[in-house]
Amino acid sequence: MAEFARIPKNKREEIRISRETFKGTDLVNVRVFFDAGEGEMRPGKQGVAFRTSLLPDVLDALTKASEMEAAA
Repeated sequence: MAEFARIPKNKREEIRISRETFKGTDLVNVRVFFDAGEGEMRPGKQGVAFRTSLLPDVLDALTKASEMEAAA
């Protein structure tokens, strides 16, 4: 697994973005991790994993969402 980013969500959670292989499929994983106590971060149920072949479409959609936010 290669972790690319840790983005603070709030005081107790962070969004982690990683790339990994699961059962022979290359995936991008975007998951919320939470503070389980004593500084230990654990993965929560919130998140999404998708094939890396979908990454251009996901990036395009996120760019459009960002542009809509800037125009508002």
